[in-house]
Amino acid sequence: MIPALFVAFAALLVGCSLMVVLHRNPVTSALFLVLAFCSLAGIYLLLHAEFVAMVQVIVYAGAIMVLFLFVVMYLNLKRDVEHGVHLALRRGAGWILGALLLAEGVWLFGHRWAAGPVSPGEVLSAPGGNTQAIGQVLYTRYLFPFEITSILLLVAMVGAVVIAKGRGPHARRAAPADTTPDPQGPA
Repeated sequence: MIPALFVAFAALLVGCSLMVVLHRNPVTSALFLVLAFCSLAGIYLLLHAEFVAMVQVIVYAGAIMVLFLFVVMYLNLKRDVEHGVHLALRRGAGWILGALLLAEGVWLFGHRWAAGPVSPGEVLSAPGGNTQAIGQVLYTRYLFPFEITSILLLVAMVGAVVIAKGRGPHARRAAPADTTPDPQGPA
């Protein structure tokens, strides 16, 4: 079962990666990139790296791609207007995918419901797993690089705020150079 899932996730990852590069519409390319990130998270789950998989989904598929889509939408390229067959096909595929996700959620919820409730003692006695191991290594062996990275990100955020604030409506603008001709002629 696991080799079949690995092949499926790998094929989806390669296919979505090709669509990111080959598609002309930047918004559609970004959505294929989100799907590629999610398939990579599936591969991480198969490798029992749950923490890395969730970070992959939350950070890359969530935050980074939302920022990328905001930039693409801000540029307003006006090349993403579709109608007719393309719109109907995309809507149909969206409804089918939504129905499949809803059916899977109902099935998982029903399966969990049939298994019965989990007692709080079982949840508390479960080991930390790889998330605990990553946390211990990160905050002991790699504490200094972790702190340097956090300071670097803080400086980058402050720099972005300063640059963005300088472009606001109250920002000083340099006075244009005086281009009026001199009435007495060139000196």
